[in-house]
Amino acid sequence: MHRCRYQQLIVWLTVLAGYLFTGQVIARDLPDFTKLVEENNAAVVNISTTQRVKRRFGMPPGMEIPEGHPWNDLFRRFFGDGGRGDGQGDDGHEGGDGGDEFDTQSLGSGFVLDKDGHVLTNYHVVRDATEIIVRLQDRRDLKAKVVGYDERSDIALLKIDAKNLPAVKIGKSSEIKVGEWVMAIGSPYGFDHSVSVGVVSALGRNLPSESYVPFIQTDVAINPGNSGGPLFNLNGEVVGINAQIYSRTGGFMGLSFAIPIDVAMDVITQIKTKGRVIRGWLGIRIHDVNRDLAESFKMKKPMGAAVVEVLQNSPAEKAGIQTGDVVVKFGKIKIHNSADLPLAVGQTPVGSVVDVQVIREGKPVTIAVTIEELPKEEELAKQESRPGKIKTDRLGLSVKNLTPEERNRLGLDKFGIRVTGIDKGAARNAGIAPGDVILKIGSKDVKDTRQFHALVKKLPAGKTVSVLIQRGESRTFLALKVPDGK
Repeated sequence: MHRCRYQQLIVWLTVLAGYLFTGQVIARDLPDFTKLVEENNAAVVNISTTQRVKRRFGMPPGMEIPEGHPWNDLFRRFFGDGGRGDGQGDDGHEGGDGGDEFDTQSLGSGFVLDKDGHVLTNYHVVRDATEIIVRLQDRRDLKAKVVGYDERSDIALLKIDAKNLPAVKIGKSSEIKVGEWVMAIGSPYGFDHSVSVGVVSALGRNLPSESYVPFIQTDVAINPGNSGGPLFNLNGEVVGINAQIYSRTGGFMGLSFAIPIDVAMDVITQIKTKGRVIRGWLGIRIHDVNRDLAESFKMKKPMGAAVVEVLQNSPAEKAGIQTGDVVVKFGKIKIHNSADLPLAVGQTPVGSVVDVQVIREGKPVTIAVTIEELPKEEELAKQESRPGKIKTDRLGLSVKNLTPEERNRLGLDKFGIRVTGIDKGAARNAGIAPGDVILKIGSKDVKDTRQFHALVKKLPAGKTVSVLIQRGESRTFLALKVPDGK
């Protein structure tokens, strides 16, 4: 009996020793960030800015959410740039601009690039600032000036009057891998030099309205005030700039996005050498291709960027790219989804001749395009693309011709008809709505209601065709399943 108990004790001690040993191995294999923090903390700075803003109508004093405030990202996500959801002016009246002006402060992060005082941060941290103060780890507060910025990539280069500053080491974001450990240092909610760690969740993320940055996604805790701070690898090198979070509450929810340092340093180099950032431009507006659209374009699988608009006098128009083409390859780069194309074009040197492969009516076509410089936002907004009522029972649509005034207002020349009504049927199932302007059905431009009626009668029953519509100022392709019968 005693011998049996002794054997059981030996077994339990062996199991316990194995458990403790395994736990020590696991703990020993986890990275130790203490040395990284000690070596890099001094190069991370707090950035505070002052902006002159107008008090929003209806907000009591002290309750305003000014531009650049750590909570402003949350309010902008729900209410737009004005912090309102009603499309009215700052004074609460349509088109108004009343309200008292006052100074407000906001916080962000940044890091020292070199010992001479160049500091890198996000552009949105210093946007519209009347004063920028950089606080160093030794508690010195120094005024900074903006050397240059690039709004499209959200990068800003600052300069402070100081020498022999501790600077970060710049790594290569092209070498990081999904799953590797990374560390952020910043000032969330104003708490200077806060450290958070995690892993790289994904690479090359494309976010809505951010066409020129292949973001690094991490699960590192990033909160308001972290913007502009560095993302380090285990070698103590900066591989990214913490820029955005995805949140429904305004706080961290496990999805953080950083600008790759390779992108940022290219921007900084152009700012220093040219005074501005130059990107390539193709001159098309695009849409993603889903399964139904792929079928309508006679493609085997959904991929590429569907061209919904070709801008006038653009490189694409000059080369012969057409609305309805699907771009599947740009030079040597395969376009898996629409977000891949702007990034590839933007990184192409101006003047380069690139072979662009498109799918046109189910067949591959290669077009040589000479890339031009991307215009400024205000210039790009001005770029334009190149009566009767008929009931179309087959699709359940009522349509009418556009008046000359409507064509002029919409920037349309020869094509397009207005949807005036819709019944149950294929068109409603596809997502077409009253007020939409139908520009193209299948591969055919829609000139007027008579031609549209003729095109609809010839649609193959049971097949899926693409319909290009304009809704407001945006264009999109919809996949329409043609009903059986006529």
